[in-house]
Amino acid sequence: MIYLPPLRRLLLPAILLLALIVFYRSHLQGHAFPPLILHPSPAPPEGIHRSIANLKTHSLPIFNATHNHLSPPKQYYYSDTKATNKTLADTLTSPLLNPALDVLFKCASEPNKYTGHVRLPNIVQNISQIQAGSKSDGRVFWNPTIISLPYWSKNQYLVVSRIVTDGNHQENVLCEANVCYVGSGKDARPGEKPCTEDDLLHVGPAGGMRCVTPVTTLSVPPTPAEHCEGKFNSYVDIPGFHDPRIFWSGRGEPLMMVNTQSRYACFGLWLIDLRTLHPPLSHLLTISPTRPSLGPLKSYASLTELTRNPPSTRSPIEKNWMLFFPSTGESYIHYDLSGPRSGRTFAKLLGNGLTTSNLTDPLEQPCLRNFDKEEKDEKKKGGTFHQATNSLRLILCNRKDKDTEKGCKPTEQNTVFFALIHRKFPNFLKLPLRYERYFIVWSASPPFAMLGVSKHPLLMANETASGWTQSQNWDDDPTNRKRVAGTKKLQQVENIGAFKNRDGGKGVVKNATEPYGGKGYWAYFTYTVSISYAWGRGG
Repeated sequence: MIYLPPLRRLLLPAILLLALIVFYRSHLQGHAFPPLILHPSPAPPEGIHRSIANLKTHSLPIFNATHNHLSPPKQYYYSDTKATNKTLADTLTSPLLNPALDVLFKCASEPNKYTGHVRLPNIVQNISQIQAGSKSDGRVFWNPTIISLPYWSKNQYLVVSRIVTDGNHQENVLCEANVCYVGSGKDARPGEKPCTEDDLLHVGPAGGMRCVTPVTTLSVPPTPAEHCEGKFNSYVDIPGFHDPRIFWSGRGEPLMMVNTQSRYACFGLWLIDLRTLHPPLSHLLTISPTRPSLGPLKSYASLTELTRNPPSTRSPIEKNWMLFFPSTGESYIHYDLSGPRSGRTFAKLLGNGLTTSNLTDPLEQPCLRNFDKEEKDEKKKGGTFHQATNSLRLILCNRKDKDTEKGCKPTEQNTVFFALIHRKFPNFLKLPLRYERYFIVWSASPPFAMLGVSKHPLLMANETASGWTQSQNWDDDPTNRKRVAGTKKLQQVENIGAFKNRDGGKGVVKNATEPYGGKGYWAYFTYTVSISYAWGRGG
């Protein structure tokens, strides 16, 4: 009689089972599976191709890439035979633009001939974080980032700002805020109220946004600085976070992305749900009049660091990333528009801050051209681009169609993402002189191709740009030109007979390049860290 210990009794059946599997694979299956290969290698990426034969009658899908504000280069979209390409390319100047994008590629006004800016009709208004009935405590608030609260909220917006400190620590505060208007209120948005005298004292004569709840300091736990070496060594001991960005996720979560010490670099980017830091938000999201619920689950209940893969692509200081959400369950990080090694880069979030590698289509052209090569004005040379704000999802349809049979539903053909980016110009001390704003637009469906970038930088109606005189800044303003022209004539009359040695006896204006009584400088730094839809949208 043969005796085997309890575990050894399974050895013989296991050997027999293995022999049967080997026999089955080698004799019955033949060569259906390549030997020693568990997963076949993926095919190399082919980019985006569209048949040239269809370009005469069909517009390009919205998810194709373009070069800046121009139509896509033909060679990136043609996949027919060489003979067909040659025949049709001779008669086709450029592919047709998707009609849904048409509104984004037209500009109603000409750029300023000196600064190159296009001026938008809306004005810049101030934000005050001094609550009504309270006195200033001397703190200086800067770089506000905002989200609009749900339409059923008592207050309109949530504001998070940095506090100017002594540099030895970082501090950020939060409040809920409302907007007040000046005048008749004809152009006021839903929920806005007339400004009181106290409001005007704090936000200025144009009205603006003001905190209506007490300002509270955001308490975020410290994070480890595991890779601050060399010149970054001093960053290890600076507590607190900076450069917050707040936004809504695709699931309806109020998120905040912060820049602070990193486990993978010196400084990295982390996410946290704002409900963890501001409990009133949790209650607000449970009292929807149309969809009562416990609110969306928290994907980032605690501080979670975001990553960039592979590790070789990481930088010692990571900043200015933005997230976009094509659907309820998907999240992507947009890292760069024009990285020094890889150009545009973005990746999909897999969970717990982990990501895929770069998913940019290999045939997508760089979206940002080299402006300096084409520029003759030295004041417009030397700028560098970087990402600035969060992203917003935009459905390109008419509001009037929302409640009709035609409807206003998101599709691949009418949905895009957009964000603001900066072009930073330094002064002679290498400090920021000005930031220029540009819009970028990209597809909301894979492969999320870049569709366009502003051809000109943007100014709001009451802003000016550093680096140019007052008269040059307002040259594109017809009202200001009229006022300046009238004042110059007055000056000429008053100066008749002056400067005879210089002009042969004719009366002249002493400084004809500057406006006399014209508009001056205002809001000239144009640094923008946040964009948000206005409060009051239902649904």
